[in-house]
Amino acid sequence: MKILQLKITLKDVKPPVWRRVLVKDDITFYKLHKIIQYTMGWFEVHLYEFRLGNMIIGEKSDEFDIFSMGKIKSARRVKLNSMNFVPKDKFRYVYDFGDDWIHDIVVEKVLEPEEGIKYPICIGGKRCCPPEDVGGPWGYMNFLEAIRDPKHPEHESMLEWVGGSFDPEEFSVEEVNEGLKFIK
Repeated sequence: MKILQLKITLKDVKPPVWRRVLVKDDITFYKLHKIIQYTMGWFEVHLYEFRLGNMIIGEKSDEFDIFSMGKIKSARRVKLNSMNFVPKDKFRYVYDFGDDWIHDIVVEKVLEPEEGIKYPICIGGKRCCPPEDVGGPWGYMNFLEAIRDPKHPEHESMLEWVGGSFDPEEFSVEEVNEGLKFIK
């Protein structure tokens, strides 16, 4: 077993939202999906897929399988180590096919496991993940504009929708790692 150091960056969001995690390479892509959900701050309520070149790894869905012509490999069966990742390999994670959150994932390092470290673990990151169902990167930019400007016509409704407040700069490695402890 090896440890992969992955940098996960949310595309089309400025300034960038990213996370750096260490994961075992003997986990499935389904487990990686769950790790990404915790580290980014998503709530795992939408479909997802990984794109590795021409290969798609995800969950079967009658609603969306017509687009992939049944070529989706099961995320619950394919393990990361079957891809023989090396540093600088890149792949994509897409979450919520409506909002179309695209994440670039880079394998930064392939490491030996360290004794006493429980994996997965988040070792870095920047900025709060956009709220679920905000409308993708463009909806997020509109959302930020509305909550920053008290005179914006949607200021109050957006703040109410998001639960009262939202700090796009907020991120805590400690909080993420508390959540990652629950991934079996």
